[in-house]
Amino acid sequence: MTKTILIATDFSLESLDILKKVLKNKTDKNDENQYNILLVSGYDMGDSIRDLLFTTKSSVFGKIRPQEFCDAYSIINNKYPSLINKITCDIFTGSFQRTFNSFIEAANVDEAYYSTSKSRHLSKNQFDITSYLKKCKHVDAVEITTETTELVPEKGRLAEVFL
Repeated sequence: MTKTILIATDFSLESLDILKKVLKNKTDKNDENQYNILLVSGYDMGDSIRDLLFTTKSSVFGKIRPQEFCDAYSIINNKYPSLINKITCDIFTGSFQRTFNSFIEAANVDEAYYSTSKSRHLSKNQFDITSYLKKCKHVDAVEITTETTELVPEKGRLAEVFL
């Protein structure tokens, strides 16, 4: 059976620790399901008509998602081929709880995970969707604690995915 997991992210390598922990936990439990992973961040499109008309998702991702992030989730995808059906990045552009609830319903999200780590790397127009997840009635969001060690020489690099 295919299920959908939403992970609140800021598109930093540290935020992929949530995905790694969730997949490791499912592997340890010998989970037979396949999962569509949805990595979501909030993004404020602004109120300029020009920006609203001519801004695309790919241009937004070009601003907020580094190439190392894409490489890292590809590595994770290759590590858990039996669990992952596909990984998709998306942005939530609304500003109301009911809009977020509709976003969750439309994506058929079965599980949601977030981290309240202090090391958020939000860019100019990004915002954290954790408060929306906590209030959402369609899915129970689970907090995942991630440890950040300051003495890692690979901090912020692709090698951090292998730790």
